[in-house]
This record gives sequence, structure tokens and C-alpha cells, in this order.
Amino acid sequence: MGIRSLSVLDGRYSHYTDAIVDIFSEYGLIKSRVYVETRWLRFLLSELEPARADDSLMAFIDGIYDRFDADGARAVKAIEAETNHDVKAVEYYIKQQLIDGGYGEVKEWVHFACTSDDINNTSYGLMLKAGRAHLAELSREVQEKLEQMALAYKGVPMMARTHGQPATPTTVGKEIINFAWRIRMEVDALEALAISGKMNGASGNFNAHHFVLPEIDWIAASQRFLRDYLGLEPLLYTTQINPSNHMAAILHAMVRIAAVVIDLDRDMWGYISLGYFTQKLKDGEVGSSTMPHKVNPIDFENSEGNMGIAISMMEHMAVKLLKSRFQRDLSDSTVLRNLGVLFGYLTVGLKSTLKGLNKLEVNHAVIEKDLADNLELLAEPIQTAMRFYGESRPYEKLKTLTRGRKISRDDLEAFLDTLESLPASVKENLAGMHPAAYTGLAEKLVERYFSNLD
Repeated sequence: MGIRSLSVLDGRYSHYTDAIVDIFSEYGLIKSRVYVETRWLRFLLSELEPARADDSLMAFIDGIYDRFDADGARAVKAIEAETNHDVKAVEYYIKQQLIDGGYGEVKEWVHFACTSDDINNTSYGLMLKAGRAHLAELSREVQEKLEQMALAYKGVPMMARTHGQPATPTTVGKEIINFAWRIRMEVDALEALAISGKMNGASGNFNAHHFVLPEIDWIAASQRFLRDYLGLEPLLYTTQINPSNHMAAILHAMVRIAAVVIDLDRDMWGYISLGYFTQKLKDGEVGSSTMPHKVNPIDFENSEGNMGIAISMMEHMAVKLLKSRFQRDLSDSTVLRNLGVLFGYLTVGLKSTLKGLNKLEVNHAVIEKDLADNLELLAEPIQTAMRFYGESRPYEKLKTLTRGRKISRDDLEAFLDTLESLPASVKENLAGMHPAAYTGLAEKLVERYFSNLD
């Protein structure tokens, strides 16, 4: 940590990522492995040696995990320095704990019939489960902030921009609720996805299990262990490793969340550039090393950059983890060790977006001026009324009047006078219309969003 950190996640941005260190660090992975190994030991003793599985032994086994801390992780790493095998080091550590506690007679049940990926895939499954919960919580915080802003600004008219050009008016709240809805939908989808695990041996066929204890229904036992002891969805059809379809689905769901957040970041950046939003000032902050007047939208830029890195990692990992040569190769192992890194970049991105949103205030004067200066926005309601009342060539006539040019109120009134099919009352209404009043059902759509939550 600190000034000599190689990764920004452990250095510059470490204050953003503290909450996930114990999930995805080397310590977190080792602790997850200890959890799976001790739960498997507990399950086996309960199923196969119930007479020996008394309360004191079970409590001691639970305590191996409950007491596990950084010193325990260092002890495992010391064993790994000799074994050159990380999962075997965890097995030896647990066995030594049992011996030291006076329960050495059950030590050979540790890692019984397991291959390394039985422990690894379930450990990563538990880590993914915790990481997903963290990401969902952060995403909901962004969503809820957007919802608050949408309610506050639901009736504030704003000129929309399509292709960057003036377009049919909307409201600030309606444009913000669009993002809240998109994030809500993607997080709902993310949380609904199953996280799976496999516990079926070196080739996925329960070979060792069945050879030693053929009378046991190991398929059912494995399913029971995964569901009841680990809370994972059981996988039956695997090679030596979990095929990671579940992880690919979750990563792709997170890609969509990150993409929506980037879209939000860019729009907020643009609105700040247009002056639609101002940013709250903080004493002592500097916007530019040479231009004292600047207040840069750095939080949204920071988020966009970090989300982009996360997306590239997630897209690679989602595709790579679905591939393994024959029944096993280790190319997935080194990739999986970066799972925490991509969660780190997602965390930085979401927290930066939230920080940026909390600085924003609507600049009513700029928004109102933009609407007032663009009367050509009324071309749509005028030509729609012309269509309704049977005026010939309505679109073409309005195109001639408005395309690529500004029009004045006098221009508008003169044009309306040329229309023979429109009733006088409709002409009068259109002549006095202001773009700020032409927002359709934008406000009601915001209200509809919240009514649907009840």
C-alpha cells in the first residue's frame, strides 16, 4: 500500500477498494479455501462418520475457519513455499490444526476425494457471490441517487439533443430516470443469476468417491453439500474444472452495468460542458494547473476510464474461462486471480460516478435560455397539427422554414398565417407556445416509474 504500490487499486485508489480487500486478496482466497475444506470435512464426518462427529469436534472444525486470520494465511503461505502447491498447503494447514487440537484421527478426511478445482471453483464461487453483493449495493446507491435527482427535477424543462443537435424538449428528471431504470434492470438481472459449483473429483465423474464407497449416492451427496453447506447451485457435467458458464453470465451482466454507467458519465460530462449542470465547489480544490477558473468534471472522467478497464477485463475473462484444453489446463488459474482487480476498477468507477452526481446542481438559467433561443423546436408540434388538420406537405413546409436555421417569433407567426387548414384557436395556441411547455408526458413518465415500485 502507498506511494510504492504497483497497482492504483492498492495505491492511489485504495480508499475506494478497502471493502473488497478481504474478499479478493490472496488472504481472501486462502480463507475461502479454508472455509470450503472445513465445510467438506464437516459434511463428510456427518454423512460417513456420524458416531465420531460429536459437537466438540464439529465446533473445533468450525473454529479452524472462524479463528483464521492474517497469521493463518501467512502460515499457509509458508507451507506453500515448500509444497509449491497452494491448495495442498491449505490441506496441510488444516491437518496440522486438527493434530494440534487433538483430533488427528480425522485428518485424512481433509480434502477427501477432492481435486484442487473442487476447492478452487467453490472458493471463487463464494468470492464472486460476495463481490456481486458489493457491486449490486454500489450500483443501487447510484440508482437511488439518480432517482432522487429525477424526482427533484421531473418538471424542469430541458432541450434534448439528438446527434448533438437541438431536439424535442424533455425534462431533466426524465433523462435522469432513464439511467435509473437501466441500472435497476441490469442489477436485477445480475442478482437473479445462479452461482454454481462442482464437487466431483479429478475428471468430474466421482471416480475416487465411488471406488472407495460405492454404496453412497455421490451425485446426490455432492448436490446436497453444494446447496446446503455452500449455498451454490450444483453442477453435474464438468471436466476436472468448472466450465464457468455461470461466471461468464455474471461478467457479461456486469459489463452491461459498466456500459450504462459510462453512458451516464458521458452524458453528465456533456451537460456540465453545456452549462446545464454546475458543480459544487470545494475549498482548496484546483481544476487546472494553469487555468484557475476551471472546475473539471473529473469524477465522471475517472469513472469512464476505470469502467473501460473493467469492461476489457470482464470481456476477456468471460470468454477465456469458457475454454480449457481437454479435461484441464491451468490458463484459467492465472486469469481468475485477477477477479478482484476487475471488481476493484468497477468499485472505483461506481464510487466516482456517485461522487460526481453528488456535486451537481441544475443551472436553470442556462437551460431556460437554450429553450428560449431555439423556437425551431416547435416545428414538430406545428407539422403534427398540420397533418391532423389536412394541410398539404406539412413536413416539407416546416423543413423549408426551420432546417439548419434559427427562427424568431415573428417568423413563426408569419408561417402560421399561411396555413389555411388550421383552426384559428390552434394557430393562436401554437403562436404563443414556448418550447419549455412542449415536454409531452415526461413528468408523468417519471411519476410512473415510482408508482411501479409500490
